[in-house]
Amino acid sequence: MNSKVWIRKALSASLCVTVLATYSMVALANSGKIAGELLISGVNAAGETPVVMVNGEEAKSGRSIFSSSMIATPENASAVINMGKAGKVELAPNTTVTLSFDDRVINGQLTSGKLTVLGSSGAVNIKTIEGNYFSLNSGESVSAVGKAQVVDDDDGGAGWWILGGVLAGAAAVIIYAATRADNRVELGGSGIVVSPTR
Repeated sequence: MNSKVWIRKALSASLCVTVLATYSMVALANSGKIAGELLISGVNAAGETPVVMVNGEEAKSGRSIFSSSMIATPENASAVINMGKAGKVELAPNTTVTLSFDDRVINGQLTSGKLTVLGSSGAVNIKTIEGNYFSLNSGESVSAVGKAQVVDDDDGGAGWWILGGVLAGAAAVIIYAATRADNRVELGGSGIVVSPTR
């Protein structure tokens, strides 16, 4: 009986060591590199999604983009690079940029074209071909010749006026219907209600 206890203890200890070794190897195998995702939009002459050059190689949508990668878009395609927590940038057609990033900061060197920041947790720092540095926030863009721009998607509040008009119209219809029926509100029809219990 004593030998059974020792066998169980030895087997339990071996199992614990095996589990510990396996999980520590998985943790050590994690490289810690942050990767972005490439999304391409546009159509080439054959009606297919064009390719973008990443470090001199052709790349399609879904490819992983690592820090210090050079991305070049052709004349018939734009690309979005989603870098997770760090942010998301859009490259216009005929754009070449080298992006360096981690989970908090995006730095880039823009040699041609235009880059727009679609979203970021902090500032996106871009150096242009002329040597100018720009710190961009969400909605801002910069061209390689060094002109920073704010993307103007504000139409003077017309969207809010339309929404307000729709809501005011709905409220007027509800008030009219409630006052027209002499304060009688009938919900549903006049059908027979059958109780599920007897």
